[in-house]
Amino acid sequence: MLLKDKVVIISGVGIGMGQSMAKIAAAEGAKVGLGARNLDYLNQIAGEIRDAGGEAVAVACDVTKGDQCRALAGAVTEEFGQIDGLVNSAYNHGAWATCDVADPEDWAGMYDVNCIGALRMSQACLPGMKKAGGGSIVNVNTMATVNPFPGEAAYAAAKGGMAALTKHMAVDLGKFSIRVNSCRMGWIGGAPVYGYIDHQVSTGRDRDEVIGEITARIPLGIIPPEEDCAKSVLYFVSDYAKVVSGATLDVNGGQYMAP
Repeated sequence: MLLKDKVVIISGVGIGMGQSMAKIAAAEGAKVGLGARNLDYLNQIAGEIRDAGGEAVAVACDVTKGDQCRALAGAVTEEFGQIDGLVNSAYNHGAWATCDVADPEDWAGMYDVNCIGALRMSQACLPGMKKAGGGSIVNVNTMATVNPFPGEAAYAAAKGGMAALTKHMAVDLGKFSIRVNSCRMGWIGGAPVYGYIDHQVSTGRDRDEVIGEITARIPLGIIPPEEDCAKSVLYFVSDYAKVVSGATLDVNGGQYMAP
């Protein structure tokens, strides 16, 4: 199994890719720590993992609160002894607004979650990773930072901060044998995107037309399935990426190809 005997924390475990990463990590042999603001949902996912024979700890965590980040990391370390991996997937998209009408006052909150939240969570996991003798941090980013999409300026700007943070963390944490990488996600075939498609259909649009508009921009011709996207992220946690640090992997079916 890809993550056998590893202890992995995933922040931002919601109805999207977070829950898929948690379940797949457990299926691949990891002991999993789950963090998000919705404790009821976390307990549901943790229960599904345990029912499937895995091990999981669920702790309510708002990544804008340092004490909650430390509580999650501490609970996982107490239960499993160490931390081998952290996936920073908590995010705040904010309002869809183009730059001409965007409210600058809203941007700080998105930056606090998408960029500083990843730093808080990473710092909270440092003691547990040092106990493990090293580890891997993966920052989940977005294609919108390099391939602008109308209305995503605030979200992309905050994630752009995360992109710079990733490289600095890779340099600064390397002395602890901690690798730091990033996955730049495009369209993800899961509940949030399918909800968007359903909403478009509810306004009278044809479902095939809506899906076709998305897939026409993707060389593989599909909306990348959530589970496959999750596996791409978890690759960085595995020992197959043991000497990879400071890298960014585009996970978008070929829609954007980094030069």
